[in-house]
Amino acid sequence: MAKIFQVSARAGMTRVVEPIARALLRAGVTPNVVTVAGTVGVLVGALGFGARGHLVAGALIVTLFALTDLLDGTMARMSGGSTRFGAFLDSSMDRVADSAVFGAVAYWLATQNDHSGVAAALLCLAAGGLVSYVKARAEGLGMTCNVGIAERTERLLIVGVGGILTGLNVKPALEIALWLLAAISIFTVGQRMAHVYRQAQQLQPDGQA
Repeated sequence: MAKIFQVSARAGMTRVVEPIARALLRAGVTPNVVTVAGTVGVLVGALGFGARGHLVAGALIVTLFALTDLLDGTMARMSGGSTRFGAFLDSSMDRVADSAVFGAVAYWLATQNDHSGVAAALLCLAAGGLVSYVKARAEGLGMTCNVGIAERTERLLIVGVGGILTGLNVKPALEIALWLLAAISIFTVGQRMAHVYRQAQQLQPDGQA
């Protein structure tokens, strides 16, 4: 299934990131340090700026530090592959960062008495967590789940664009972005569940329902 971010675009970003990754590795910085630093940066952008209504600054800071997902992954590959703890830490920090982003958005919208927007933000938070959980659970059962139209990078990009436009006085942009994101996140959950179901059926021994 095609992603919103095409593979070629991600490959181009990787070419930009690789020199930075090499420099950090030479300086003795580990991928795990970059993972934690990226999460701290997202928390600063979301809670320190976004939740206080500084939407443009918050979105730009979150986007910048969210790109450490590419950086730490590239560093891990260059240093011989991700460790089990590194993979665990990366996934855990992603959930912390996502919770901060959508929690901050929901909080700010609540201060604006935008109840519909708050509902959309909370739905995005729940659906985004489910998108990640379905993949993790499938992989824990020995199956693959690399499908879906909206993975984490796409979700953060959509809410970031909505936040920037709203910060520039395009008032309905953030709420529209949140409802769009909620819809495609729920659709992605369905895609992943269907994908895992088909694999499970193929792996099921003959004669078992």
